[in-house]
Amino acid sequence: MLTERRGERLSEWLDAVRQDDLPSLRTLVAGIDRDRDAVIAGLTLPWSSGVVEGHVNRIKMLKRQMFGRAGFVFLRKRVLMS
Repeated sequence: MLTERRGERLSEWLDAVRQDDLPSLRTLVAGIDRDRDAVIAGLTLPWSSGVVEGHVNRIKMLKRQMFGRAGFVFLRKRVLMS
C-alpha cells in the first residue's frame, strides 16, 4: 500500500486490523479514521511534503539544543548558518 501508492486498499486493511486482537493497532486505526481523507491522499497522490518536514524537524532540533541559552536573534543566526 505504501510503496505502490494504493490508498484505495486502506479500508480493507483497517477492517482487518479491527478484527484482530491487537489493542495498539486499534488505537492507530482510530487515529487514521479521524482524518481518513488525508491519509488516503497521502497514500495515493504523488506529492510529498517530506522535504518541508525535514526542514521543520531540523529547526526544531536546533531550537531544542539552544533552549534557555540565547534569544531569538541568536537562534535565527544559527538556523540561517546551518
